[in-house]
Order: sequence, then C-alpha cells, then structure tokens
Amino acid sequence: MAAMPQAARPFPSAADPLGEVLHQLRLTGTLYCRAELTAPWGVEVPELPGSMTLQVVTAGRCLLEVGDAEPIPLRQGSLTLIPHGVPHRLRSGPGAGIVPLFDIPVEQVTERYEFMRHGGGGEAALVTYAVMRFDHGAARRLVAQLPDVLHIDAWDDEEGWLASTLRFIAREALAVRPGGETVMTRLADVLVVQAIRMWLDSAPQAREGWLAALRDEHIGRALAVVHRSPERPWTVAALAAEAGMSRSAFSARFTSLVGEPAMAYLASWRLDLARTHLQDTRDPLSAVAHRFGYQSEAAFSRAFKRAFGVSPGRLRAPGLPPASYGEAT
Repeated sequence: MAAMPQAARPFPSAADPLGEVLHQLRLTGTLYCRAELTAPWGVEVPELPGSMTLQVVTAGRCLLEVGDAEPIPLRQGSLTLIPHGVPHRLRSGPGAGIVPLFDIPVEQVTERYEFMRHGGGGEAALVTYAVMRFDHGAARRLVAQLPDVLHIDAWDDEEGWLASTLRFIAREALAVRPGGETVMTRLADVLVVQAIRMWLDSAPQAREGWLAALRDEHIGRALAVVHRSPERPWTVAALAAEAGMSRSAFSARFTSLVGEPAMAYLASWRLDLARTHLQDTRDPLSAVAHRFGYQSEAAFSRAFKRAFGVSPGRLRAPGLPPASYGEAT
C-alpha cells in the first residue's frame, strides 16, 4: 500500500545482498493513530501477532514498558519500534493508571486512520502510533532477528533524517489536511525502514545468522542469486559456483551461517514468495508455480500445503471464485 511499485524503484547492486533485502521490504499498515494524551494517562496494547508497532513522540514525554524490562523514557523526538507484536504499555509516568487500548474511544477518520484523545487533563504528550506488517519473505526473516525493542532518540541521528521526518509527522498530526493519511502512512514507513537500517549498521546481533550470511563475501553472492531468480533450477553445485567455492565447502558454510542447507532454504524462500504473490494477484496457479520454480501446479500445491497447512487457493486475492483457480482442495 505505501510502498512504491517494484518497477519504479532502482534495484540495488548485485554486490549488496543486504541492500536487496531492504529494497524488498514492503509494509502494509493496518492502523495509524494520532494520540493526544494528557497526564495522568496509560494505555495497554495487547499482543498483536504477526505485526510490529511504531511509536513516535512528537511532543511531551512518556514511558514505554515492555514485559518486565526497565521502562524506557520517551521524549519529544524519539521513536521506538516493537517488531514482534508483544504486549506493551505507554503511560505518562510511574504508577499512572492503565486502560486497554481498545477500550479507549477514538475518532475514526478513515478505515485505517484515527484520532485518540485520552487522559486526565494535565501535561500533554502527542504520540503517533502505527501497527504494520511486513509481507515479503525477506522481511519476515529480517524481523525474526530484530530485538524486542528498537529505540532511537533524535540526538542519535547524526545525519538529521530523524529530526526532519519527525517535523513532517508533527505538522501532519496537528490538523486534518487533504492527503494527510497518505503522508502520515508513508512517513511511518520511512521511519521503520530507517530504524532497521540504523540497527543493522550498529548492533552486534546484526552480524549473526542469516544477516551474517547476507554480508558474507561468498554465501551472500549465492543468496543474492536465489533471491533474484528463485525460478531457476538451482543445484548445490550451481550455487557453489556462484559463490566461488567448492561444493563441500559451500554446503558446510551455508548451513553454518544460515542454519539450514541451501536446498531447504531455496524451497522455503520460493514458498514465502509464492504466498505473498498469491495474496496480491489473481494469476493462475500454474503460472505462480512456474514463476517460483515448480515444474507443475500439483507439485507446487503439495509443497505449499506441507509448508503452510493450507492449499494455495485459500490465500488468493479476494474477488475470484475458487473454482476459477483450477485447483483441487
């Protein structure tokens, strides 16, 4: 929804597998909220499986509490990203009463954009809150490696991108203007991707597992060609050649870094891409199967159901009757 069409974006260099993954990040926003909160106030956000949440403080201050961890002070010019949809609380200060998020009345501006006014009338805080999903297979693998909370303050922003983006969000949050929802949602998308980029640049955990494999001189090249051309009839020998390694050395290093053998990774990558594609298009299943490297619709359907527990036709974009898919359930 907020992402640019794939054809409109320049593709990163083949020498930058991690850049290609970031290029493929596609956000789907399910809720955007502008909250005007006056002390004392507290909001409890329930678990949101499969989603991530973004909190941007454009005025005032508050506390973020996630599980039993020490509360994180948030003030004007800070943002937090909670990648795994875990329950959390925002409140004006220690001891402020908590109200479940969905018990607080809101003003519905559009289906996905709302205003919230809540609190006891004291010191004010303005918070822009977003609930989002990453639908691409690459995004799901990346999000799995992110920490429970990413927290960025304006003074951590040496290049000035955060301050300038927050100024835009603060301005848009002050009043309903034509196109305001579009601006807010796209700015939120930018903040999420930029927060992840900052974490990738600085966190030791960003050099472990799958992310380490993407950065690896040899395995990264193999991953890049799989990501770019999943439909090709890849073999271990062919991927080893792309990586510039012997077959045995490649197999051992790939499994060590990625956590699964190359062919297993290829199969899961193809199916992740196919699942996203099915939710976005009405292409015939035979075409989807071929697009992602399967020689027959039947083989694709069997593999898909083994992986996800549901036949591919069940995940199709709405609007076509299942009989038109040519798929037996």
